[in-house]
Amino acid sequence: MAVDCGVFVDWSQMGDVSRDAAPGKTEYKDLKELKQHARSGQWAKNHSQRSAVYQQLLKALPCRTVTPDAAVYRDIVGNSNSKRNPSAYTLPEFVDGTAVPCYCLKAESVGSVHAVLSCVAGQFPDISHCPSLPAVTALLLHWSADEAQCFESVSRMLACNEPGRRLLDQTFLAYQSACMTFGDLVHKYCPAAHKLMVATATDVLEVYSDWQRWVLGDLPFSFAARVMDVFLVEGYKVLYRVALAILKFYRKQRAATSSALTKQDSAAVRRDIQVFVQNIGKSVTPDKLLEKAFSIRLFSRKEITLLQLANEKSLQQKGITVKQKSSIKRQNVHLAVNADNFSSEIVSAKEIRDIWSWIPERFALCQPQLLFTTSTHGCSLNRFYSHCEGYEPTLMLIRTIDGEVCGAFLSTDWEERKRGGNKLSFFGTGECFVFRMKPEMERYEWVVIKHPELANTAQSADDEQTSANNNDASQSLEEPAADPSQLSPFLSTRHFNLNSRNTSMFMAGNVDSIIIGGGEGNALYIDSELNHGRTERCLTFDNPPLCAESFQIALLEVWGFKDTMTS
Repeated sequence: MAVDCGVFVDWSQMGDVSRDAAPGKTEYKDLKELKQHARSGQWAKNHSQRSAVYQQLLKALPCRTVTPDAAVYRDIVGNSNSKRNPSAYTLPEFVDGTAVPCYCLKAESVGSVHAVLSCVAGQFPDISHCPSLPAVTALLLHWSADEAQCFESVSRMLACNEPGRRLLDQTFLAYQSACMTFGDLVHKYCPAAHKLMVATATDVLEVYSDWQRWVLGDLPFSFAARVMDVFLVEGYKVLYRVALAILKFYRKQRAATSSALTKQDSAAVRRDIQVFVQNIGKSVTPDKLLEKAFSIRLFSRKEITLLQLANEKSLQQKGITVKQKSSIKRQNVHLAVNADNFSSEIVSAKEIRDIWSWIPERFALCQPQLLFTTSTHGCSLNRFYSHCEGYEPTLMLIRTIDGEVCGAFLSTDWEERKRGGNKLSFFGTGECFVFRMKPEMERYEWVVIKHPELANTAQSADDEQTSANNNDASQSLEEPAADPSQLSPFLSTRHFNLNSRNTSMFMAGNVDSIIIGGGEGNALYIDSELNHGRTERCLTFDNPPLCAESFQIALLEVWGFKDTMTS
């Protein structure tokens, strides 16, 4: 590439990056080599090489038929490599007030980013929320010959229409569901960091809502550029990986520098993480960050997509739309339960907060809602069903006459039991779990989560045919969906080939009893009068007895999940 692709760069800040060396390899036919070069930083020292590779990758993106290009930009804005006044180009509302990161650009180049974003807003009126775009635009300006080329690169990322490929969230619904999905992934892959967030932040979901900004905005340029290398090759999942790695390193730093954990306003925790990310180079190298990111055995893209869609559906049911206004968006959403509005005869507000830290993150938008209690509704299984049907998920709490407390998180509506007629048949998903609170707290998840060798992800014939017929880069670089270590508990058991049916017996009920957990025993068995129960080890959760093996119920409560945005 003969053009100067560093005209916007402040080279005094770029360290040992070469702007003059002849580009090395810029075109790849071997997709494994492309992936390896992206991950290893092959292009990090040669500005021209990275620019040429990026242009090849961006030109290869399948896009909508009418995608604005450099000529459109020149016609509308003109083209300038000289100083532009940022105030002359108002940032679009869809960036949600996100400032343009400097990223080793010349001071006057920030005005060029504003100009590009302004033109993007005019050409993509369907974008309603995309706060990561200022960072992406500022990065791409580094490897662009002029503003027009940067505009075309950004436009191709926004207009990419390859099935199953996700690059940039462009609506509030997509962005917010991604935040919820990130929370689910933290819960699964960074339990120590999640525990830290629950212990220190008043609003965990608010902290997790910053995850994209950590990666695209707060990371220093040398880190952000390396992330962009793999992002353009491997797609959206890379952003999740890097954000999880950041949170792991942050927790490690907090563990080393602070012994006492105290509750703080979420804004203080968010600022603390932001400062850590901005100064991450003091303790971590770009290589180390990416090494940590790719060492996480994450769900397959297919499973993450399903989880993302489930979170979008959950938000849509709560009235969130693609054009959600920021005034609504900024309503407080609490993972921690509001003690003023919570009253249980079995557990305290602190104990319910602990239970809330175990549930899937997408339900953190909700507050507990009492659906059924034997103290008010009586000891009748029929009344139990009538009050609990229509709610999904639910939380069951039991206190025995000996003062022991146990329970279960149940992912599926109890009405599902009717599909089996009068026959007692199991249903539910791997998100179900059982727990005990007293004398000590302990949760027991689906056994397949801890022992994935018990199952193999089922792949349909259509999926296999699709995989065989596609040889493009995204298919070749896709992590295999059949890795049994990458099982999402969100999926129902029909997605898996289980070696033993006994490892998927989550919940069941009929007129005589309700059962939670099966396979050579039941985690919980409760009779039709809701008076007596049994608990023993079961194969589904691999739990010990949750209390005395044969117990009498003093009180039973069932809680639903109430949407705080409509309450």
